[in-house]
Amino acid sequence: MPHATATFNGKVIAETDKWEFVEGNIYFPLDSVDKSVLSQATLTTYCPWKGTASYYNITVDGNKAKDAAWYYPQPKTEKAAPIKDYVAFYKSKVDIKSD
Repeated sequence: MPHATATFNGKVIAETDKWEFVEGNIYFPLDSVDKSVLSQATLTTYCPWKGTASYYNITVDGNKAKDAAWYYPQPKTEKAAPIKDYVAFYKSKVDIKSD
């Protein structure tokens, strides 16, 4: 599996060789994410097959991206189970690369 990174404001905030690809998004294992840059957001959204998504804000060197990452704490279906404890980032807010 190719290496994947997520970069915000010039800082690598997630890096892994083990990720899931769902609906065009790379989901990073939570243990590959720099949790010091995350803060819980209040936003939640709902997907019929993945369930309720919770969001994180990202802050690096004083620059903040609101609701820039999301995760599914309790995936709704067995099909979504592989992304439990994984985090995805909005490509419009975070630079995502895989090689």
